[in-house]
Amino acid sequence: MAMVIQNVSKRVANECHIDDISLQLEPGTFNVLLGRTLSGKTSLMRLLAGLDKPTQGRILMNGRDLTGVPVRKRDVAMVYQQFINYPSMSVYQNIASPLRLAKVAAAEIDRKVREVAEMLRIDNLLERLPVELSGGQQQRTAIARALVKDAELLLLDEPLVNLDYKLREELRAEMREIFKRRDSIVVYATTEPPEALALGGNTAVLYEGRLEQFGPTVEVYQHPQTSRIAQAFSDPAMNIVAGTVDAGSLRLGEARQVPLQQHLRGLAPGNYRFGMRANHLQLQRNSAADIEFQTSIGLAEISGSETFVHVVHNGDAWTVQQPGIHQYQLDQQLQVYVDPARLYVFDLTDQLVVSPDNASRQLT
Repeated sequence: MAMVIQNVSKRVANECHIDDISLQLEPGTFNVLLGRTLSGKTSLMRLLAGLDKPTQGRILMNGRDLTGVPVRKRDVAMVYQQFINYPSMSVYQNIASPLRLAKVAAAEIDRKVREVAEMLRIDNLLERLPVELSGGQQQRTAIARALVKDAELLLLDEPLVNLDYKLREELRAEMREIFKRRDSIVVYATTEPPEALALGGNTAVLYEGRLEQFGPTVEVYQHPQTSRIAQAFSDPAMNIVAGTVDAGSLRLGEARQVPLQQHLRGLAPGNYRFGMRANHLQLQRNSAADIEFQTSIGLAEISGSETFVHVVHNGDAWTVQQPGIHQYQLDQQLQVYVDPARLYVFDLTDQLVVSPDNASRQLT
């Protein structure tokens, strides 16, 4: 049976940390909480773990009301951002600690510890102390200690954020495979849209303590219900421009009018907001159908093999993500292009009208 979150809110003094969230999480599923800092991810996790009690609403697991049940009486394990391990205990003892508290037989403890240590590739480190480990090895130990409990609910609060890029990529891929083999409900918090996409499963987008959208990760990414969700689930944030549809044609910002094409053909005349992902904006025309914008450069950030070019068009600040290294001068004039087939369309109430990823899917 599932974990059911029913109209849960959490207020501290006059501040609302969680605002009327309802959600159902099924056994054996991987669920990402995606949102910026202070969006409510950790607050929601603390409620799910039993570390905090909701101001209103209920949390049920397998039909049992856990709302007032403390964490020690729940079948839950949690991994934090920090490398939290017992410094005076070996890796083996750290991993075994929850099983010893549960008074599991010594032979079963040994079997489970060695099994999970091998799974996380730290079986050769079992006799070491945490101080003798690298950051990645310490976090693997913390994850192993959570996994060995085989809890029905596993919470991971940005567990890879303090690791370097290579280690994050490595552990992320490993965890995806490990969790596929378990029946636990896994909840994983992150601020990074690429991480949510890489992990897959389901994604819940949080904003200021509210649940904005929940569903299969790719579905939420391709069909964000609002432009706010689209911006939260883009890195850099999705670019937005006002536009008008009239008599079979489209005009975005100060660009020239172009005929409605492909998924835009069914748009009724009126005013809309159009979304453009940073990697869909280009610095050269690829086809005659591309829409051209005159922009000025505010900043160019070189990041490894990519350059993020920050431009301004008609008062709107956009980011253009380009492969390779490019250098520009401040206030330099620059032509930016977008293929109309890449446009997301939102109405003036901020609801998705049509998405380029599935032209037949229209939300009205």
